[in-house]
Amino acid sequence: MGGRSAEREISLKSGTRVLAALQARGVDAHAFDPRDESLEALKAQRYDRAFIALHGRFGEDGTIQGALEYLGIPYTGSGVMASALAMDKWRTKLLWQAAGLPTPPWILLGPESDPADVSKRLGLPLMVKPAREGSSIGMSKVTSVEKLAPAYALAARYDDVVVAERFIDGPELTAGILGDAALPLIRLETPREFYDYEAKYFADDTRYLCPAGLSAESEAAVQRVALEAFRLLGCSGWGRVDAMLGGDGQPYLLEVNTIPGMTDHSLVPMAAHAMGISFEDLVLDILERTHVG
Repeated sequence: MGGRSAEREISLKSGTRVLAALQARGVDAHAFDPRDESLEALKAQRYDRAFIALHGRFGEDGTIQGALEYLGIPYTGSGVMASALAMDKWRTKLLWQAAGLPTPPWILLGPESDPADVSKRLGLPLMVKPAREGSSIGMSKVTSVEKLAPAYALAARYDDVVVAERFIDGPELTAGILGDAALPLIRLETPREFYDYEAKYFADDTRYLCPAGLSAESEAAVQRVALEAFRLLGCSGWGRVDAMLGGDGQPYLLEVNTIPGMTDHSLVPMAAHAMGISFEDLVLDILERTHVG
């Protein structure tokens, strides 16, 4: 847990909670922060397996997964390729589009992009986001042409690949994935402009609706699309797929999180709880799905 990404603070929150759950169940578990300790130290401890609670770059993008494979330490979550792909929202969307899965239209932004042209092609409002960040870091909802350039500048602080995406005006849904099954959907509601960093981890006025208020048929359809999107990237073990529900009832895929948050505000634990799975049991289930390669 920890690491050196922009999501370090949330990773520490997730990792601390996971560690306590493991220790409460009698697992001989220890915290390891790759920002402060070397991979040689990780190898020297002779751990049996690793529960990855790192979010963002160097932890969720295939980097630590590759290092653990090299050291022969089984780990939780997706492998190197799937982790790297899922971290990259642009390449994820390219694969989904090629496979015929629904995702909002988008274009890549650069310093030379014409805000008026971008707004005409995608419509307003639209979302601007760095391609390889999580937790809504660097993300903006753009409601006017004048706000596009500042939104691009913010996103470009975090990544040289910046995506502008059509805003889907509808319910925001998330599907936790555990093994080969999708957990009950959660519908997210916030009084903020969108489900941003503050709404995700700190705000007390964010609403989490589970059941999500969909018909059984609609919920099953979203879960099927989420599982297909997850598997197409080669993801495994556990994760989360985020989507917006369009006015036509079509779910539009946004992204896959291969190491979702495990804080007291996090979504996968909420969905598991709705199925009667305690946080401790969820953590143990994820741990038992460790693999190498």
